[in-house]
Amino acid sequence: MSNAIVNVPPPRNEPVRDYGPGSAEKASLKRRLGEMLGERIDIPLIIGGEEVRTGNTFEAVCPHDHGHVLADVHQAGPAEVERAIAAAAAAWHDWSTMDWEQRAAVFLKAAELLAGPWRDTLNAATMLNQSKTVYQAEIDAACELIDFWRFNPSFQRQIYTDQPSSAPGVWNRVEYRALEGFVFAVTPFNFSSIAGNLPTAPALMGNTVLWKPASTAPLAAYHVMRLLEKAGLPPGVINFVPGRGRQVGDPVLASSELAGIHFTGSTPVFQAMWRTVGNSIASYKTYPRIVGETGGKDFVFAHPSADPGALATALVRGAFEYQGQKCSAASRAYVPRSSWSTVRDSLVAELDRVRVGPPTDFRNFMCAVIDEASFDNTMGYIERAGSGEGFEIVAGGTGDKSTGYYVQPTVVSSEDPRSALMSEEIFAPVLTIHVYEDDRLGQALELCESTGPYALTGAVFARDRGAISAMTAALRHAAGNFYVNDKPTGAVVGQQPFGGSRASGTNDKAGSMLNLTRWVSQRAIKETFVPPTGFDYPHMAEE
Repeated sequence: MSNAIVNVPPPRNEPVRDYGPGSAEKASLKRRLGEMLGERIDIPLIIGGEEVRTGNTFEAVCPHDHGHVLADVHQAGPAEVERAIAAAAAAWHDWSTMDWEQRAAVFLKAAELLAGPWRDTLNAATMLNQSKTVYQAEIDAACELIDFWRFNPSFQRQIYTDQPSSAPGVWNRVEYRALEGFVFAVTPFNFSSIAGNLPTAPALMGNTVLWKPASTAPLAAYHVMRLLEKAGLPPGVINFVPGRGRQVGDPVLASSELAGIHFTGSTPVFQAMWRTVGNSIASYKTYPRIVGETGGKDFVFAHPSADPGALATALVRGAFEYQGQKCSAASRAYVPRSSWSTVRDSLVAELDRVRVGPPTDFRNFMCAVIDEASFDNTMGYIERAGSGEGFEIVAGGTGDKSTGYYVQPTVVSSEDPRSALMSEEIFAPVLTIHVYEDDRLGQALELCESTGPYALTGAVFARDRGAISAMTAALRHAAGNFYVNDKPTGAVVGQQPFGGSRASGTNDKAGSMLNLTRWVSQRAIKETFVPPTGFDYPHMAEE
């Protein structure tokens, strides 16, 4: 065992490649896309390092070409969940007591593998199975996941070096132990980086994990699991168990060994899981840690002094990159009457230039929504906006699911600032705008702060510094990630820790030290060098 007090490599954010015309990286990625489109792979469960095939499969498809099957995915049921729990328990002792530097080395190596030979594979899988443009895949499946794996070991060391003070004759210290049991990681379809971070952040801190990826996005998740094995992750530390929500979730939540939940997904699902844990609280060996990032109805609020051109660009990028399927996507906006006509014209002009199509055509700005249920839900909201009852469709408003689940970028104006389109999460390329009177700025800010149950991301636009100060104060609790003169998306690991509160989650800030502290349990140790040999105190010597 080494007695060195080591540093980890200083983390740096991975540079984003631009895949410009004629570039070597574009040619390389195009080749990998062609290879993956030409194969139909079999995705097993991975439990205790072994491949498990149940024969109960579903198809992973391209959302932009839903007749094209990329993979057949085996699904876990209660028996496989029990096997995974046993595998996690078997791996727990050796992994949790391993030198922290050795655990960190697995993920630091994974980062370098992803930055190099695995980059095209993760990007291509994300583009094809999640219908992301090349740039959206690059900033997610490559750069952000690399950043998580580089920054988290640095945060890990910071946590371990945070130690208490000691009085004379006493040595106080703190151990940061792994949780007793396993962590259940439930990951979403929209970010491959989140899919990679949710199981690996607890694992870095010594925990073993059951990982259930989203059924609509298993391809990139599977390749992440294979990459981690190549990086040296021991068997059983992370167990890959795709499957239907309740078929996996029910036996997991019923296990007395459940020590934590790391979740990103819908608010109703997270609340249902928390409710189940609460009802079963006396059955667990330890109180489970519950960490979740859930829904959002993210806002952009414009002051009359805002730059209309900057505002329009932020709305287009913030609302419609990745088809509005980012947790942080701009979904509602408040624009003053004095600016509305200019902003409206700019939005319409910009959206007229937006190309929608498959991610294999690098000229496209948008691709397809994730599945038919999302398409139908989105078109339902658009049809409501088309009813004319206080709504006007400013741009877009059409969709076609014959080949892929395509929805045109849609802008709706709503007279009612608390309408369903202004308050309910749609998770699609629909931006709803309420135009407020310039002399009612305070009331509009109150509406923005109080409409809907969420508090994930938000942005304000103004050139007037006093207005920026006032809006920042008025919206203090309305967003966990707050942007000034920028779109409300694009948080970077180590720069803008991500998470929100209210119905948007527990705000445990992925991409920061705060998240990792949830996956350890402290033991405080006090050692007295010369202990007392009598019970008497000085005050006892005299009445």
